[in-house]
Amino acid sequence: MSGNKVRAQRWWRILPLLFLMYTIANIDRNNIGFAFAGIEKDLGIGATYAGLAAGVFFFGYMMLQVPGGHLANKWSAKKFIALSLFAWGIAATAMGFVHNLPMLLIVRFLVGVTEGGVWTATLILISKWFPLKERARANAIFIMCTPFAAIIMSPLSGYLLDAFGWRGMFIIEGLLPFVFLPFWLWLLAEKPSEAKWISKEERDYLEKTFAEEKQQDKKGINASFREVFKSKSFWILVSFYFLIQMGFYGFSLWLPTITQQLSGGSNTLVGFLTALPWIASVVGLILFPRYSDKHEKRKGPVALSVGGGALFLLISTLLDNVSPTLSFISLIVCMGFLLGYLGIFWVIPNKIIPDKLLGASLGIINIAGALGGFLGPFLVGYITSLTGSAISGMFLLVAALFIATLLILLVKEEKQQVKSPDTATNYDVIKERV
Repeated sequence: MSGNKVRAQRWWRILPLLFLMYTIANIDRNNIGFAFAGIEKDLGIGATYAGLAAGVFFFGYMMLQVPGGHLANKWSAKKFIALSLFAWGIAATAMGFVHNLPMLLIVRFLVGVTEGGVWTATLILISKWFPLKERARANAIFIMCTPFAAIIMSPLSGYLLDAFGWRGMFIIEGLLPFVFLPFWLWLLAEKPSEAKWISKEERDYLEKTFAEEKQQDKKGINASFREVFKSKSFWILVSFYFLIQMGFYGFSLWLPTITQQLSGGSNTLVGFLTALPWIASVVGLILFPRYSDKHEKRKGPVALSVGGGALFLLISTLLDNVSPTLSFISLIVCMGFLLGYLGIFWVIPNKIIPDKLLGASLGIINIAGALGGFLGPFLVGYITSLTGSAISGMFLLVAALFIATLLILLVKEEKQQVKSPDTATNYDVIKERV
């Protein structure tokens, strides 16, 4: 039976929970962008240290990438994420109680630690419910939580900022994980065999399809990280994700500040305007993965998404002193392109890395992204301190995005050739090229 006839329950039972969970994570991770002005004033720090506070999250975020992926694969993704929800709720709420720069950096670092393994664990969960031929769309629906979080966070954070100040904003939004945790524990099933609501037809379809995928991957059962680390394509993925996260977070965390400079409006108005680029990104997250799954192409749509985003970010930067309106419209179009790659990109490692090594390998890729996520906001903050304008830092981010576009085209989507330690027999390469 085809997946089209039996997929409805999975898509409506699993993905909304993952979507809401990571929406909360994105809110608690990114709301600092709205607090920059208040933090700088009340704590007596400049834009460089504000950017450092935004970026230090990613140093903490690296800590649990590989352990989180391993635990999700070998123990339980559901339980690991539940523990993370509780822990990051405490850390995110504590952001409202910091009184100096060291406290700010420590608490922000802890927010990163407690959210650190959730992304990789969620991708593992998705892999237990959605076969490869559906996974770009499944990933994209989950990842759509990123713009959705920004769409609701932008006006919400702007309003809370005006009504309660930056401390009240952090405390109120930091309580959201505690509200959601009971629903996560009650409603989510770890895998099809544990779901009481799933039909026999859907379970049979999944078991058959996953068995076929494991059969195709059986030549990787003796693989080790040595083979993975020898893969040029793996390191291209690592480098790509470093650059794309550098560009994305350098742009998105300073987006409220950029919007404020372009509009000159109140926090509430800036919040509503900041939501517009994120609304555009939803379109990209729908169209790019749909095309990718339909045509079974990965690298081309990823390159088009990232390259298009880089181009319109460059146009926006060049128009800054010419026309603020056209500059902001270009930012909106930029986001329409820029996030379209995400759902597709995370399918590519499945084609390169054997299943037994997938969780930890995804963690390594995400560590590179975390480093880029730190560097982007920090460098934009530093350049802002030097020039007095966040727009100036965009040229660096544009360069990072263009280099990432070129890199992804060099990937060869193929399982690694591995050697069995018992037989010392060379296995054939399993190829599935774009």
